[in-house]
Amino acid sequence: MSQVQQGMALLISAFHKYSGKEGDKYTLSKGELKDLLNNELGDIFGKSTDQAALDKIFKDLDANADGTVDFQEYITLVACLTILCNDFFKDQKKK
Repeated sequence: MSQVQQGMALLISAFHKYSGKEGDKYTLSKGELKDLLNNELGDIFGKSTDQAALDKIFKDLDANADGTVDFQEYITLVACLTILCNDFFKDQKKK
C-alpha cells in the first residue's frame, strides 16, 4: 500500500474510532469531536477546555447544520489543517 493510501486509511480509521459512541456510527457528535480533537490533533489545537471555542469549531464544521459532523465535514477540517501545516513548514524553510 502506498503512503497516500496508508494516510487515507489512517484518516478513515481515526474518524470511526470516535464516531458512533453517542449515536449514529457515521457521524461525530460534539463530544466525539472534542475527544477526536484532543486525542488525535491535540498537538495542533492544544487540549480544548474552552467550550465556546469547541462550539464554534463544531458549528463551522457542521456545514449542513444537522447537529453532527459527518466524514466529509471531518475531511474538510483535516484538509484545511494540512494546508496550514504545509504553508507553515514552507515558510520555515525559507528562513
